[in-house]
Amino acid sequence: MPEFSVDVVFPCLNEAGALPWVLGRLPEGYRGIVVDNGSTDGSADVARAHGATVVSEARRGFGAAANAGLVAATADIVAFCDADASMDPAELPRLVDALLSNTADLVLGRRRPTGRGSWPLHARLANRALSTLIRWRAGIDLKDLGPMRAGHRERLLALGIEDRRSGYPLEMVLRASTRGWRIREIDTSYAPRVGRSKVTGTLRGTIVAINDMSRLLAEVKHS
Repeated sequence: MPEFSVDVVFPCLNEAGALPWVLGRLPEGYRGIVVDNGSTDGSADVARAHGATVVSEARRGFGAAANAGLVAATADIVAFCDADASMDPAELPRLVDALLSNTADLVLGRRRPTGRGSWPLHARLANRALSTLIRWRAGIDLKDLGPMRAGHRERLLALGIEDRRSGYPLEMVLRASTRGWRIREIDTSYAPRVGRSKVTGTLRGTIVAINDMSRLLAEVKHS
């Protein structure tokens, strides 16, 4: 077994079809924490059957689920990953290695599409615009606000992230930056997801995410 362990938080809403592959890709020494955010397709039972710890979060929202998983985690290092099979958990050690080598405090997976349909055009354009705004407003040079990421549990909890919807990933980055954290991006593969997305796969979901993140950026003070 590795000398360290990592808890991987998977916010989950009706991902029964993807969970077997996702949890089967976890590296040795990595524990899956599936946060069931109100699934009606038996996702929680599937997750348990494949060895994951299941946490229930009644409050709907990506941030609510992600935060519940962070609170439930016990490992020193916590990673976050989508549960829809668009991202490969087997790539997480490359992010974790940057933490263990002390070359970064927060590591983000920069999504690299692996095929057609991986990243809808409207979502890709929205991400590009958001990255530009993050550079202008907060002075953080990011190419992608990817949901796959890793950091040290106690330090992540100390950030005091308040958003419980789509702004959670951005607020994590903004709060980390204000504390002087070294934020690093590492390329990771991005494949077509299993099933339909609740955010980037729909125009409405993308608009909600943009509104949540725009609100956070509007609160950033110019340096």
